[in-house]
Formats: sequence, structure tokens, C-alpha cells
Amino acid sequence: MHVVAVLALDGVIPFDLATPIEVFDRVRLADGGKPYEVRVCAPTGTVDAGMFTLNVRWGLEALLDADTIVLPGCADPAMAVPEEVLDHLRKAAAGGARLASICAGAFVLAATGLLDGLRATTHWIGARALAERHPAIEVDPQVLYVDNGQLLTSAGAAAGLDLCLHLIRRDHGSAVAADAARLSVMPLEREGGQAQFIVPAQPPTPRGATLEPLLRWMQENTDVEVTLGDLAARGGMSIRTLNRHFREQTGTTPLQWLLRARIRRAQHLLEATDQPVEQIAGQVGFGSPTAFRDRFKRIVGTSPQNYRAAFRRKNQNPSHSAVRE
Repeated sequence: MHVVAVLALDGVIPFDLATPIEVFDRVRLADGGKPYEVRVCAPTGTVDAGMFTLNVRWGLEALLDADTIVLPGCADPAMAVPEEVLDHLRKAAAGGARLASICAGAFVLAATGLLDGLRATTHWIGARALAERHPAIEVDPQVLYVDNGQLLTSAGAAAGLDLCLHLIRRDHGSAVAADAARLSVMPLEREGGQAQFIVPAQPPTPRGATLEPLLRWMQENTDVEVTLGDLAARGGMSIRTLNRHFREQTGTTPLQWLLRARIRRAQHLLEATDQPVEQIAGQVGFGSPTAFRDRFKRIVGTSPQNYRAAFRRKNQNPSHSAVRE
């Protein structure tokens, strides 16, 4: 079972704390099975939550056993995070755990140093303070949440619901996420003036890394048919060196990285346009719609048609994409 640990620190915001507890605990699979076990943990057995005190069953060791760790916001984002907490979060991340923050929980995640060089968000009121305190993070106050793969951040209040539903969709597909959304009386993707933007779930690459220009070109040219030799030549290196740098800097192969970039671009086109699936397949570099559908389902967990039905952006001019590159 997938263990979700929710970290409660003194001053925790009750809404942020309750959101992942309620959303993940209520998820059910098609066979009625319960895919998540939620554990609330804290440095000590009691937590001061302002208007009340929490008695917490789990200690920090729960972080090391977790598959996903959720960091709710605290009333005072400027508070110092105990070093013991930061150490446990770093160890959990090194062990492969997924870390997600809600609202001002981004300040706790940022204090670990894990967000350095990545894009992140938080409540718009605290965005400037987060950027000033952690200049190595690219803070975007305009978005609901940012997905960097292993590390995710969300804006305030209801954006925590958006993030939790997004994680469920990543884990179990659109159908399970849609059921969770209905239980929360929440749409899977909210309409309104604030466009939802999800950073592609590619392995993060440190800024200034030798592959950064090549990766940027690959993201901007997903429709171009290329070979390993083509990529190596564009990067000014041998194929062997290209493969080695990809492993060192992204943790994957050039082909797998490119496939994910193509599928992420396809997701944007499915959400933001009325183009036929066959046309989108060609636009993102697949030679046949069948190959595209197969790869899309393997990576996303559902078919392109089902994805579009679940996440099509309403009240949007189909000729214009809301994606910001």
C-alpha cells in the first residue's frame, strides 16, 4: 500500500493539514480497494495548531517509510524548521519518496535545499518572501501547482485539493481521480481566470548543466524526428558521452526523456485544442497514431481520448493554447 505521511509542525494550518488526510483516505479503486494509508507525523507527540492541540500518533520515522510526504503550510512561514525535520525530509527524498507542499509548506520544502534550481509556487501572498529567502528557486505566483516529478508545490487553500487530485491521477489514472474529485465536490480542473500550469514531469536538470541547451531544444522541437546520432551532434559530443551525461544529469536515457517531453506536449494539446488525436500524434513526433496511443497510455495511464474527456479546458478558445513555455 502507498503510504502518505502528512507532516504536522507547530503552527500548522488546519485546512492544509486536513486536505490530504481527507482526500487520500477516501480514495477507492474500481475493486473497492484502498490504495493509500495516511499517517500524520510530527517531531513530538503533540502539535500546537493554534485554536487546538493535536495528539499525533507517528513520529518523524514515518517520513522514512513514506512513498509520498505532504507538507502543509504553517501560520508563520518565517519560523525556523528543526534541523531534525529537514534531515528526515532529505533522507526520505534520497530514498525515492515524493514530496509535495501545500501553501506555505513550500517554505519547509525550500529549507531542505531540494527545490534549488527548480520552479515552485506557494500562496501568492508569500511568493515574494519565498523568492527572496531562496533565490535559487524560480517562484511562480500565478499558478495553482507545479509538478517537477519527485517534488511538487501548490498555492494556497483549494490549490492543495488540486494538487492531491493531480497526484491521484498520476498514481491511478483519470477514473480514480474523477471519483476522488466527486467525493471532494471538486472539479478535476478548475475553470477561471487563473490558468493551471503543470511543469512537465521530466527528471530535473540543474541550471547550467551541460545538457541544458540540448534539453531546451528537445522540448521546443518534439515534432522533429531525431536519432541518437542527431542529438549527439547537436550537443557536440559522441553518442557514448551523450548517454553518460543524460544518466548523470537527468537519471534517464535520451530516448525516454524525449518520449516524456512528447507525451507532455500532447497532454497540453489535448487539453487546449480540438485537434484530432491523429493530428496531435504527428505534431509530437510519432510516426503512427497507434504508437502514440500505446505510449500515451503507458506513461499517462489512460488513453488520449479519455484524457481529453477528463481534462479538456472549457470556455477556452480552441485556437489558442494556455501553455506557457
